[in-house]
Amino acid sequence: MQFLKDMIHRYQLASVLLLTILLVVVLPLSLDIFRLNLVGKYLTYAFVAVGLVMVWGYGGVLSLGQGVFFGLGGYAMAMFLKLEASDPETTKIQSTPGIPDFMDWNQLTELPLMWLPFKSLPLTLVLVVAVPMALAWLISFAMFKRRVGGVYFAIITQAVALILTVLIIGQQGYTGGVNGMTDLKTLMGWDIRTDSAKTILYFVCVALLIGSILLCRWIQTSKLGTLLLAMRDKEDRVRFSGYDVSNFKVFTFCLAAGLSGIGGALFTLQVGFMSPTLVGIVPSIEMVIYAAVGGRMSLVGAVYGALLVNAGKTLFSESLPDLWLFLMAALFIGVTMAFPMGLAGLWEDKIKPWWQARGAARKAYDDKLVAAKTAPHAAAVASSTEPATPDASLHGQRA
Repeated sequence: MQFLKDMIHRYQLASVLLLTILLVVVLPLSLDIFRLNLVGKYLTYAFVAVGLVMVWGYGGVLSLGQGVFFGLGGYAMAMFLKLEASDPETTKIQSTPGIPDFMDWNQLTELPLMWLPFKSLPLTLVLVVAVPMALAWLISFAMFKRRVGGVYFAIITQAVALILTVLIIGQQGYTGGVNGMTDLKTLMGWDIRTDSAKTILYFVCVALLIGSILLCRWIQTSKLGTLLLAMRDKEDRVRFSGYDVSNFKVFTFCLAAGLSGIGGALFTLQVGFMSPTLVGIVPSIEMVIYAAVGGRMSLVGAVYGALLVNAGKTLFSESLPDLWLFLMAALFIGVTMAFPMGLAGLWEDKIKPWWQARGAARKAYDDKLVAAKTAPHAAAVASSTEPATPDASLHGQRA
């Protein structure tokens, strides 16, 4: 028990523990399966927000193209699910049975080579992480080794998001085009559309998200995390100390890409489709908003930011469909102006000091009451145990 307390104190895991209780106990017991599935979808975006905390908050590199890696992970899982749904028996009415329907519509007669690895689930799970990280390494290595950063790097990532969106839409016969990949029903024969499957996938998503937070927290508390902060604040000093700054940036960017790929794969499983609308510039900027609202220096705050923004989007679009975009913009502008460090900054700068001061005042008041109650008793005890002092006058008469 003491070891567990030490670990929680060392890695500051109290907030992670509270988040786990909320996601594992409170929400499943209080929400129906439809709303719980919505929360599960929101949590897939939280993977991207957690990655942005590492690459932006700690690494000092703002990426406006994280939707690219989210989409690549999602498409990798969708390709496996689409192949499973396109067996020869199911697609026997097509001109070429055994290939996805959109390929048959575009007059392809055989499965493209790039689709072959996605016939295997273990290989697909590897590619969900490997493909986004490979593209992230290619982009970051080419940019950071030439010391391209700041706003220029952000613009480049936006350009990559635009290029990939156009490529996916243009190659309709290979990617499904603007419609994306739909009608994804089973995973190894397991129907992912049932309520029980949605519940299981929700808990799988929560477990992987908490694991990702713990991994990133471990990195933050290591020497690497210290170097990342130093690199963000004084990059030249770190470089002059003999460290290759570009390697640190490449590492954090690839880590964020891998986390985004996991989130994209879980999104495909829980929602049942993947389309290019989740790859472009707009969703990438929204993902940055999640981290900004939650706090770009807080892993747990990024999760709350993703939940808050997406819950607000759902609530506003349901109740005020004509104004929900304006309300979302007001939410973002209001939070960032009032709390520049996000919800986590509000907790650290306002709520936590107030709570600690209130606790200290209550403890001082309780101590004062205890002292007031025990003072008469202590005086009585002292008077009863005090030795009798002889009367000086009587002593003089005896003498």
